[in-house]
Amino acid sequence: MADANQIIDNEVKSNDVVLFMKGTPQFPMCGFSGQVVQILNYLGVPYKGVNVLEDETVRQGIKDYSNWPTIPQLYVKGEFVGGCDITREMFQAGELQQLFADKGIQVQQSA
Repeated sequence: MADANQIIDNEVKSNDVVLFMKGTPQFPMCGFSGQVVQILNYLGVPYKGVNVLEDETVRQGIKDYSNWPTIPQLYVKGEFVGGCDITREMFQAGELQQLFADKGIQVQQSA
């Protein structure tokens, strides 16, 4: 079986946008994960949600992988963006939308 770092690295590199979260995009299990899901859904950005509650090694491994202590964690084109607060602040400032544009990811949000 692959170790957590390999699993995480594969998810980050094989998905343009990936959210390591508690729960699923359809059923977030914490408010912070839910907020990031709402932002991504609002923007209409396709993304993959990885439920860290299903695998304790991934839950701890993602914290080590990013050197970031909290979940959720958002990655865009292999780059760690941040957690809930950073994602929300970037969204409110228009920076998240710009990041997606810069990375060639379509935002489906209606103006």
